[in-house]
Amino acid sequence: MTAAPNSTSPSAPLRILLYSDDAGVRAQLRSALGDRVHPDLPPLEYLEVATAPVVIAHMDAGEVDLAILDGEAAPAGGLGIAKQLKDEIDPCPPIVVLTGRADDAWLASWSRAEAVVTRPIDPLTLAREVVRLLRPTDR
Repeated sequence: MTAAPNSTSPSAPLRILLYSDDAGVRAQLRSALGDRVHPDLPPLEYLEVATAPVVIAHMDAGEVDLAILDGEAAPAGGLGIAKQLKDEIDPCPPIVVLTGRADDAWLASWSRAEAVVTRPIDPLTLAREVVRLLRPTDR
């Protein structure tokens, strides 16, 4: 599923929610994506979140164009949060989940996340998935 960004104008920044209880993981994600992930897309603006209730609040408020959720976060893992968001928000922005092992991809499928990226984070893989999910569909 490809979703058009929620931003109100083509130049408005895309809001990317980064969820992890580990500030180092959030910093890695910011570094991997940078300020602009692709020349065809607006610049990126990050919402860094360390707790599940804050993730849900931002998502409920419609403040997010894409969420990247850490499946290894504690006490609430990103896979369970992704499943909850997909069950409760319609339409739900696209979600990328981070997993600790490639063998955990089935969990990402269960969570209904649109993309899965395994650790260690490969910046090219992450950027490719983010661009795929944020680029408006051609009509």
